[in-house]
Amino acid sequence: MYRKKQVDYKQIIIIFVVIVLFILGIAFILNKEDRKLSYFEMVIKDTSLSLVRIAKAPIDFISNKMSDKELSALKEKASKVDLMQAKYEEANKEIKELKELVDLNSTLSENSYLNATVISRNVGYFMDSLIIDKGSKNGIKEGMAVITNRGLIGKIESTSNFNSTVKLITSQDTNDKISVKINLEDDHYVYGLLVGYDEKQGYFKVEGISENTEIKKDSLVTTTGLGNSFPSGILVGKVVNTSKDNFDLSRTVYVKSMESFSGFGYVTILKKEAIK
Repeated sequence: MYRKKQVDYKQIIIIFVVIVLFILGIAFILNKEDRKLSYFEMVIKDTSLSLVRIAKAPIDFISNKMSDKELSALKEKASKVDLMQAKYEEANKEIKELKELVDLNSTLSENSYLNATVISRNVGYFMDSLIIDKGSKNGIKEGMAVITNRGLIGKIESTSNFNSTVKLITSQDTNDKISVKINLEDDHYVYGLLVGYDEKQGYFKVEGISENTEIKKDSLVTTTGLGNSFPSGILVGKVVNTSKDNFDLSRTVYVKSMESFSGFGYVTILKKEAIK
């Protein structure tokens, strides 16, 4: 019996490569010449180019598939990197807030404050209120001041057993005015009422100042502890500008808070005696 002859794939591949190179050589020569080709030469040229396209088709197909696969893998890696970056930035933000909270707590007397986490904030009323994870069971009462390390942000409006609603001082409720004092030189103060917030400009308005005293830019504005539930001495912000009425009898002071109100995760609730 005759042994079945094994196919030599190496020889087939070599022959295939030689044929392709031969065809490419012919195609290159025919394309390079400027003279008019004969009918026979045109047939050879068309045939060789068709064979080249047929020979390249499997290679192009595999190459495209590999490219698509690699592109998908790169996109997946990129999305994972973006996700990790977002988590990293959020973690850094929380760490920074917690450090600031620790710094703030170190300036307050023991048992005069309570820290809380912001758990909800309605997008439709973003600058009006937020909800924290502490309530009456934790000793929270209506009217208590709520601050961050950058100053006053609001007060407790209502409580349940384990949650509380904080009314922000950026709220458009003009009925709730805050008594404030502006620190001038040599511990001299002028007093007024914080009456509203301009969300577009990011400024609070302080009115009711009758004293004809120069109020400098960057003068500190703090709570007075009079006429409302806020303790005295809580930072509200700094003076950015002033304006006078037509009769030069009273003026409006524009104050910018050091807190952006755009998003904080942790707050501190103060008892009335927290700051003197």
